[in-house]
Amino acid sequence: MPRWSAFAAILGAALVLLAAPLALACTNLVCSPGATTDGSVFVTYTCDGEFHPTLERIPAGDHKPGEMQDIRNWSGQVVGQVPYPAHTWAVVNLQNEKQVSIAETTTGGRDELTNDEGLLHYWTLMRLALQRSTTARECVEEMGRLVAAHGYRSSGESYCIGDPKEAWVMEMVGPGKGGKGAYWVAIRVPDGYISAFANGGRITTFPKNDPQNCLFSPGMEDFAKAHGWWKPADGAFDWSAAFHPLSAQQKRYTAARVWSIFRRAAPSLGLSPDYHRGVAGAEPYPLFIKPDEKLSLDEVFALMRDHYEGTDYDMTKGLDAGPFGYPLRTRPMGFALGDTAYTWERPISTQQTGFSMVTQARRGLPDAIGGITWYGLDDTNFTCYTPLYCGITDIPVSYATGRLQKFSWDSAFWVFNFVSNYAALRYEPMIADVRAVQQAIEGDYLAVQPAFEQAAATLYRTDPDLAARWLTDYSVLHAEEVVRRWRALGEQLLAKYNDGYIQDDKGRPQEVGYPESWLREVVKRHPDKLKLPVEGKPAAEPKDY
Repeated sequence: MPRWSAFAAILGAALVLLAAPLALACTNLVCSPGATTDGSVFVTYTCDGEFHPTLERIPAGDHKPGEMQDIRNWSGQVVGQVPYPAHTWAVVNLQNEKQVSIAETTTGGRDELTNDEGLLHYWTLMRLALQRSTTARECVEEMGRLVAAHGYRSSGESYCIGDPKEAWVMEMVGPGKGGKGAYWVAIRVPDGYISAFANGGRITTFPKNDPQNCLFSPGMEDFAKAHGWWKPADGAFDWSAAFHPLSAQQKRYTAARVWSIFRRAAPSLGLSPDYHRGVAGAEPYPLFIKPDEKLSLDEVFALMRDHYEGTDYDMTKGLDAGPFGYPLRTRPMGFALGDTAYTWERPISTQQTGFSMVTQARRGLPDAIGGITWYGLDDTNFTCYTPLYCGITDIPVSYATGRLQKFSWDSAFWVFNFVSNYAALRYEPMIADVRAVQQAIEGDYLAVQPAFEQAAATLYRTDPDLAARWLTDYSVLHAEEVVRRWRALGEQLLAKYNDGYIQDDKGRPQEVGYPESWLREVVKRHPDKLKLPVEGKPAAEPKDY
């Protein structure tokens, strides 16, 4: 195996080992070009789980006939091999040099469909397909070929796949222990529409005679019928009903996130919350919707920072948000009191996110410039998205540094975690300070992007290699600058919000205290415990001595 190929295999296995076992709670949004203000295809991914992500770039490679690619398990052991094609494309995180990108969310499906004898886990499958694909459709077809040839090891998965021209959604389940290949269906997102996925099967019925817009594996109907999960008398075959039946708790956990993306992108639809609240007979949310207005990149960032603000399920409101409106809840999400089961809301933006991305793919530009991974670490609400062009030849060191077991200021992951964890102590005022830096940096990126890319495209026409170096310097240096500014932000927050005081503009500590609404809740629960005796005169605020 060539040196770079061996290095890529080892590095990829290390990332899989760190990330995928816990990346079971992800959220995806995919936007077709006709649904965005600049004609981009956007694919988003919150890779949620308690792990330390390590950003990587897999170089392109040329391979000899018969050369094999090692497949490793979670422990890094080689468990099998697949043949290399003659050429593999470079991959930065989850976007390749041809602007093809992919994201996933684990749907689980029926437990009995998992086949631990299959070779390819979903994370491995995604990387293999990106190395072998030049379009989103090719990526779908390649994933189907790979699992047919080598077996599928994961539980149910949903995938969102995009390129500069179109976007696809794909769902896959295994055949059960001892089975062969996998069952899957993929549908092209109609131009002008968006789709969203969040740990629950979303594809229901689908066209079987429209290969331009729908691809699928054979035999799924007979397989479902043999297991009693579908009968022809029930009507058209329903993928989700057969392979992804959802309980009331699962609907709450999964469909609420889809609903919140859709209700913000298309308020005119007036989508009811009934389905995600488990109301009997409520219809599932549509697979695709047309947004009321075309979505810009910064609006897509905002959709991924959602906690149901402005709805009856607003996580910044109520006693459970604490005195300072903190929108996140400590795991586990479900709990029981007596014989009654309860669950916290599960937002799109969560503290358990390892990394997130918004990939951008565009026509009219060289691939090296048209494809961008806007990459962020930790909670989407607190992160700052930095652009990594798909034509870069190196990655920022701090994004590939560190481990979960040891804090380090040299690790971008830990820098972002420091800010988000400290800001949780007094969320409502501190998030304003975070937003100011976040919006300034992201705003500068978006303002400079057109001019920078025009210059890069001009350079690319005369010297592609020099253009790649320029894109790399731009991406790497700016990513490291974001980490430096975020480190400074953390230090600023620690000084400004110290020991319960808040410094004013002149650095003088002020006693700000708790919101009156929260104090009234406390007094309601402890009416006598905190009350001072009446001394025959009007109540006055007690002094601190």
